[in-house]
Amino acid sequence: MEFLIIGGDAAGMSAASRAKRNNPDMGVTVLEKSADVSYSACGMPYNIADQDRPIDDLIVRQADVFREKQGISVLTGHCAESLDPAGRTVTGVSSDGKAFQLAYDKLLIATGGSSVIPDLPGFDLPGAMALKNLDDGRKIKAYLKTRNVKKAVIIGMGYIGLEMCEALRARSVEVDMVKPGPVLLPWMDPELSDAVREELDSNAVRLHPGHQVERIETEDGVMKVKCPDVSFDADMVLIAMGIKPNSELAAGAGINLSVGNAIAVDRKLETSDENIYAAGDCADAYHLVTSEKTWIPLALRANRAGWAVADNVCGKKVELAGIVGTAVFKVFDLEVARTGLTIKEAVKSGFDPEKAVIRTRSRAHAHSGSTPIRIQMIGDKKTGRLLGVQMVGREGVAHRTNAAAVALHNRMTVEDFSQTDLAYAPPFGPVWDPLLTAANQLLKKMC
Repeated sequence: MEFLIIGGDAAGMSAASRAKRNNPDMGVTVLEKSADVSYSACGMPYNIADQDRPIDDLIVRQADVFREKQGISVLTGHCAESLDPAGRTVTGVSSDGKAFQLAYDKLLIATGGSSVIPDLPGFDLPGAMALKNLDDGRKIKAYLKTRNVKKAVIIGMGYIGLEMCEALRARSVEVDMVKPGPVLLPWMDPELSDAVREELDSNAVRLHPGHQVERIETEDGVMKVKCPDVSFDADMVLIAMGIKPNSELAAGAGINLSVGNAIAVDRKLETSDENIYAAGDCADAYHLVTSEKTWIPLALRANRAGWAVADNVCGKKVELAGIVGTAVFKVFDLEVARTGLTIKEAVKSGFDPEKAVIRTRSRAHAHSGSTPIRIQMIGDKKTGRLLGVQMVGREGVAHRTNAAAVALHNRMTVEDFSQTDLAYAPPFGPVWDPLLTAANQLLKKMC
């Protein structure tokens, strides 16, 4: 069997490695359009913050290791341009301009996602950059090293933009953030979002929501981000307006797409063609709370899906239940996490949601070093089910959120969750864990 994989990062290389472990005699080929495979994209903002740390430290495993130790044919600099499902072939061009055509028995599309770049004047200027892949990180780091960057404008206020605030401020760069929407984090409860805003304010990050960017231009060597009512000067512009699935190759071959134009897959990661799978940021998933299709690009999902594809290609018949959208990110000294649904998402999915928002402490009241934790917990008044949790605090947030994620995976009610036996010791939390306090408060409102 010839197993061909398009895309050499999380999902693609996870699938390639596992397929070779399952069946050492299988022919496994990976097409990767860049020069990099298997790297920690999520670590890029923190690497950029350290001007002395090489960006290539984020490479988990070099392509040669896959080739020499595992017998995987990794073809870097090979861009797949078209797919013929009937003939089971992929054609494309290599970085040296040579055309290629490869046949397959089973194919995995793991083309990932790409940054949303609006078709507006100046967004292609040398100092306007996005951060999605390792080469983006190289360009940003080189630009900061070779230019006297004192001021940066970040267009967007999502995860990457907020993480890059810290990286740029660590390098003494002034930061302005601008977005067309009126709210910093529209999916977050306002009381929790206020804590994030306070953290940004305390680190001299200037926020400008409600401004539509029309163009970027250069005047006398200074970049200017132009809005109808205001202009921002910058030495560098970071475009952080979200990402989109790279599903064009699949769409061009007639493979079905789904929510957000992600490639539609079943629980086996199989597409509308039985010989083609899709995994990672280019593919959709089932949401375990709503049982509906969703597109939430997550690193763990990409790696797990790659494993599942390899197992299915090797005949093991594996299905993935789905995801609950668990995510965490850091804003300076603040941990911000979420899992499950927001109020708006819950209403859209037909639930009758109720919420409780609490403010408690990260440690027992008499233990030194305690800091505030704010939690929003959402439940369904009709069924009692736990629907979602958001948390913000300086400690005890990132991993505590995992308990709520496990509860969502197991479709627990708020009452069931309120009775869970969570750990207690004064250095780590109050005797009533913050999550239990939130559950108890929510139960009072749901009764």
